[in-house]
Amino acid sequence: MRQRRLGKTGYQVSEIGLGCWQLGGDFGPVGDETARAILSEAGRLGVDFWDTADVYGGGLSESRIGGFLGGKGGITVATKVGRNGELFPSNYKKAKVKESLAGSAKRLGVDTIDLAQLHCVPTEVMADGEIFTWMEDFQQDGLIRHYGASVETIEEGFLCLRHEKLASLQIIFNLFRQDAAEALLPAAEKADVGVIVRLPLASGLLSGKFGKDTRFAPQDHRNYNRDGQAFSVGETFSGIPFDTGVDLVRSLAGLAPEGWPLAHLALRWILDHKAVSSIIAGVSRPEQLVQNVAAAAREPLPQALREELAAFYADKVRPAIRGGI
Repeated sequence: MRQRRLGKTGYQVSEIGLGCWQLGGDFGPVGDETARAILSEAGRLGVDFWDTADVYGGGLSESRIGGFLGGKGGITVATKVGRNGELFPSNYKKAKVKESLAGSAKRLGVDTIDLAQLHCVPTEVMADGEIFTWMEDFQQDGLIRHYGASVETIEEGFLCLRHEKLASLQIIFNLFRQDAAEALLPAAEKADVGVIVRLPLASGLLSGKFGKDTRFAPQDHRNYNRDGQAFSVGETFSGIPFDTGVDLVRSLAGLAPEGWPLAHLALRWILDHKAVSSIIAGVSRPEQLVQNVAAAAREPLPQALREELAAFYADKVRPAIRGGI
């Protein structure tokens, strides 16, 4: 597994990481045995950057990671703060943010969190900027080593880049959401801010395995938030109506090199952007990790194909996106 530098953290992390939302059971039941098998397979494959959050399963994801690692090193664990009911949407207080982070540290079994990221906090909170000062204070106090932010839009990404000590920026970036490549990625690279890509397969659409009759578990956001009923519509299927996305995937599949699964095309395209530090792809089965890692071993895409994919996005995909980009 190749490694990349995660901005000014100085961490060397696997270019394919592990998104641990599924370990909270928020997509459907994931038993303890399966969760441990996923984490074990990640270690075996050299996937050593794991991303979680305090709200994933109400802390279950963090607890599973902490229990598995048992204080052992070798894995960089990033968590997130700011979406639990004590804070979101309008009760951001320094003491409460600190309390949430301390709870995460306890569940993860660490004294100091490797990387703590603001978790899609409201735009006005980012614009005010005080919360970033709190994160710097927590860094000075030794509660966190580095801090970053997970955002929903390019505008929010630029708000975060105003802060000199910001170490990482987590964004939605995939074949169905390409705009960040134009200005945000170069700006992050210039600021030595590591870019963490989430939703690399557009909530699974870009796996090419869904049909219009696909159904999701009741607790899965692809069921209850497909039209933005619960949170930002852009977080589910990259803001594209599901049926439209299935049609777009069928067209896109014809552009993949011969013998390539569509997911490999999608992941390789992201990795071809040198500003990207790691892709946090979530899995519900260990074998899915094997496929993600295999995509990273592919050769970079030829320039002609990259241009074709950009045109496909501009002409067919971008007009279908709902919510902020």
